[in-house]
Amino acid sequence: MARKNQKAPWEEEEEIILVSKTELKNDMIVLQKLGEELVELKPSALQKVPLPEELAEAVKDAQRFKNEARRRQLQYIGKMMRHVDPEPIQIALDKLRNKHAQTTAILHKIEQWRDKIVEQGDSAIEALMEHYPEADRQRLRQLARQASKEKQGQKPPKAAREIYQMIKTLYGQDS
Repeated sequence: MARKNQKAPWEEEEEIILVSKTELKNDMIVLQKLGEELVELKPSALQKVPLPEELAEAVKDAQRFKNEARRRQLQYIGKMMRHVDPEPIQIALDKLRNKHAQTTAILHKIEQWRDKIVEQGDSAIEALMEHYPEADRQRLRQLARQASKEKQGQKPPKAAREIYQMIKTLYGQDS
C-alpha cells in the first residue's frame, strides 16, 4: 500500500544556503587581515593568542620575511585561518588592544595629576592625598615647588618627571 504525502528519503528537502563568491572572498579577506594582525604582534603578545602550532609557526615565519615572500606567507596564513575557529583569536587580539588602551588611559591620567600638581600646588596635592593617603606629601610639595621654579626658569622638568614617577608608583600599587 502506497503512502500518500510522504516523500522518499532521497526526496527530502534540506535548506540549502547559497553563498555568493563575493561573500566567500570577503570572508577570506577578513581572515587574511586577521592573519596580518597576528604577524604585526610582538613575540610576547603572540604567545598570549591561542593558535594551533602550525599557524603559530607560519606567523613567526612571516615576521622574518620581507616583501613578496611576506605577501605569499600572509596568503598562506589566510588559507590556514579558514580551517581554524577565528573567534578565540579575535577575542585575544581584542583583549590585547583593550589592555593597550587602558594603559594609555592610565598614563594620561597620571600626566593630568602631574600637571595639576605643578599648576595648583597644595590643593592638587590634597586632592591626590584623598585618593592615595600613602603618598609622601612632604616630598610632593617639595617637588611641586621645584617643578614650578623649573617651569618659570625654563629649565628641564626634572622635578615634574619625579612627580610623574611617584604618581605612577601609586597607580601601580592600586592595581
